[in-house]
Amino acid sequence: MRLRKIFIALAVALIGALQLSAAPMHISAELDSAVLLMGHQTLLRLTVNQEKGLKGNFPLFSQIKENGIIGVCGDSVEFRAPVKIDTVEKDGRLKIDYQVPVQSFDSGFYKLPEIAFAIGKDTVRSNSLALKVVPVVVDAETPIDDYANVSDPENSSIFDAVPDWMIDYWWIVLLLILAIVAFIYAWLKYKKDGTLLAKKPQPTPYEIAVSALQELKGKKLWENGMEKEYYTDLIDIIRKYMFGRFGINAMEMTSRQILGAMKNNKELRDKRDYIRQILNMADFVKFAKVRPLPDDNIASFENARKFVEETKPVPVEESEDSPESQKGNKKDVKKSQKGGKK
Repeated sequence: MRLRKIFIALAVALIGALQLSAAPMHISAELDSAVLLMGHQTLLRLTVNQEKGLKGNFPLFSQIKENGIIGVCGDSVEFRAPVKIDTVEKDGRLKIDYQVPVQSFDSGFYKLPEIAFAIGKDTVRSNSLALKVVPVVVDAETPIDDYANVSDPENSSIFDAVPDWMIDYWWIVLLLILAIVAFIYAWLKYKKDGTLLAKKPQPTPYEIAVSALQELKGKKLWENGMEKEYYTDLIDIIRKYMFGRFGINAMEMTSRQILGAMKNNKELRDKRDYIRQILNMADFVKFAKVRPLPDDNIASFENARKFVEETKPVPVEESEDSPESQKGNKKDVKKSQKGGKK
């Protein structure tokens, strides 16, 4: 009976040893302290038992090498660098101890996630842990110590001074800036032009006079016995044209004053006969109540038309004697001289 018990005990031990050796790995996790004062640190200890020759790692900790911090539990708890690793070999197996600093600046109760360990195509997870972060009591009588001074962040930039909401909603900020710029532009344009719409090009005095003469001709006033109205409109067209084209305030001048102003203007000096004929006929009709002949009415209209056509603005063309043409001629001469020397 006694031998039977010994045999059973040896079989159980042998089976346990075989199961232990057959197990590829085992991961356990524990905290040095499950209660942590906000801003302080504790250690998360991870122990990996695995067969020798197998290569594995914690994918989560590979991120620490990039930025030095890994946020868990909604970034309320931080795993921080450096992560210390110790490896011990025993009975053909490896025992790897990881020491990970843990810190939190948000008080509360947190359930730390199961940490995955990848080895080949297999993944093994650790047990889950609970952590309680206790807030710091601050009052006028309680001294604050055992905390590091405030320091500037690593790799600081100008964007550190920008509020987070401006970075998250940059497109709204951009739209606001564009709206402000558009409002300022519209306000300045309205203040300058009196309207936000583009102004239509105003007709020139020549175009206004030609259009008015055509309209007057279409009324057929003198043909219907309205000579006075005919000459009144014809003289008004000439007066407005002279004011718009040459700046002569003919609307406030008598016939003699208009002819005198034309005499003093080089461009109008040789056109006085046209206007003199029209003014004389208009005075006869208005004051002497004379009814002119049809030929006189036609002549007055033709003289007004000739006056407008012969005094319209002419585009300035570059003449051979202009400074620009002389410069061009000098360049051509220099080029020809250089060509002769060659």
